[in-house]
Amino acid sequence: MMPLKPQHWKLLAALSDGLPKHVSELSRLVDIKPQQINGFWQQMPPHIRGLLRQYDGQWRLVRPLAVFDEEQVRQIGAEHGFQTALKHECSSSNDIVLEQAKQSVESAHRFLCVTHHQKKGRGRQGKAWEDRLGECLMFSFGWAFDKAQGELGALALVAALACQRALAAFGVSAQIKWPNDLVVGRQKLGGILIETVRSSGKTVAVIGIGINFVLPKEVENATSVQAAFQTASRQGLAVARLLSLLLKELGGLLAQFERHGFAPLLPAYIEANRDFNRPVRLLQDGVTMYEGTVAGVTEQGALRLLTEKGEKVVVSGEISLRPNDDLVPVQAAKPKRHLLLDGGNSQLKWAWVENGQIVHMNRAPYRDLGLLGAEWRERSDGLMRITGCAVCGEAKKELVAAQLPQPVEWLLSMPQALGIRNHYRNVAEHGSDRWFNALGSRRFTQNACVVVSCGTAVTVDALTDDHHYLGGTIMPGFHLMKEAMALKTANLNRPLGRVYPFPTTTANALASGMMDAVCGSVILMHGRLKEKIGSEKPVDLIITGGGAAKVVQALPQTFVLDNTVKIVDNLVIYGLLNWIEQQ
Repeated sequence: MMPLKPQHWKLLAALSDGLPKHVSELSRLVDIKPQQINGFWQQMPPHIRGLLRQYDGQWRLVRPLAVFDEEQVRQIGAEHGFQTALKHECSSSNDIVLEQAKQSVESAHRFLCVTHHQKKGRGRQGKAWEDRLGECLMFSFGWAFDKAQGELGALALVAALACQRALAAFGVSAQIKWPNDLVVGRQKLGGILIETVRSSGKTVAVIGIGINFVLPKEVENATSVQAAFQTASRQGLAVARLLSLLLKELGGLLAQFERHGFAPLLPAYIEANRDFNRPVRLLQDGVTMYEGTVAGVTEQGALRLLTEKGEKVVVSGEISLRPNDDLVPVQAAKPKRHLLLDGGNSQLKWAWVENGQIVHMNRAPYRDLGLLGAEWRERSDGLMRITGCAVCGEAKKELVAAQLPQPVEWLLSMPQALGIRNHYRNVAEHGSDRWFNALGSRRFTQNACVVVSCGTAVTVDALTDDHHYLGGTIMPGFHLMKEAMALKTANLNRPLGRVYPFPTTTANALASGMMDAVCGSVILMHGRLKEKIGSEKPVDLIITGGGAAKVVQALPQTFVLDNTVKIVDNLVIYGLLNWIEQQ
């Protein structure tokens, strides 16, 4: 690429959104007289030069480009907690972040490098990454993990899921080809390269992402954001908006992965995976190594492939995956399909399961369960069983049954299951949601744990490391606490405020008091369980429900730092899944 002057980059960045700009505005921006700007434009690369359209003093490009100015990148990065650098040209953005990581782990964490052109860009398996100025959105960033490299096997899948979600929010319906290629059908939209550096007891992952913003003419079987864009507005195609969405999703999912691992994200990844339940061929150096049907992925990010000889677990490495139109899906593993139901007090949650993997989750209030019925018509072919647990009462169970032609097997609490003994004195009155929360917790820890559910009611239960469920406490949830205060006191029927250590308004005092009640109950149960099993043993906290994140945020920082705390959405569903897997 020919070297461009700073004024060229300013002019390109100003026009990159594809919207009209007056020539006088552009000339002021680059400090060139209006009558000279045409000649200045002729110094642009040929593939850029021909994009310009002029009419009545207005300049615009026929298509938006992936070009930024430095301040724009700085503002987008700051919005999502990243320090930034913009390189018009470099060997590789990954190299820049890797060098930063070698100097300092702290400075590499959330350090973002955006580039317009890479002279030595690279992809997976040592392949070269080809790009032309403005056609590809390319950036790399560092993320420091308190984990060994061996514990980051699913990191590439998490990054791909974050990008897929950001693209969907932008208006592009992309899917993931295992492990981390972004595709639309069989056409490649983007790729992800992850390299790691171990330093000061931490692993810095350098995550490089390239997404075709404009359709590359010299790359076969490729597509682009603009080719797949599903919104008519040119305004919506701004690359700055796409970068902002990507950083938002990447920051959120990587933080979740760091805290809770890949398991909670696995269902969403499978749903976004292009080849799930389809025949594929796996190649190494062009030679077919395996053929079979994709059955999902493991919590470590490996591919579960169903072959004629049984299931094969394949680690990415130097393996390439291709759709296999000539192969009939392996019928020996006809999908074992289940529908799992969690009938809470205020809403129904459900999950579709195939071959032991959750492929889709959803929820709805009981007053409108039409979505469940619609999904039944779409997904129920070959369904073996509907299994659920419910605390909602018979009337709401009937509303659920009205949407499902097949009978529901509603499970109750049990004296023992999956090696866990239930010490509840009268098992018949034990809430089944509490029991299946306990069963589900074993998917996330084998230590002793306090299992908390923050829903209509808050339950706080204790499970020992040798698999004894000891029971626990029940208290009103946040909404019920507020209702009680409004009903029984003369001056407290008012909106809640915010949680503070020392609240100085009545609204804040209400919010803080409710949160203190829940946090206090959690800490008390944690202390009791630790005393019972021995202070030298760890006691983890597994917390679920709509208020889980708020509770964890309000817990004392020393408590969170000293103990393993995991937020798990839909813990009852995981308990039901553990149960049906053992049947």
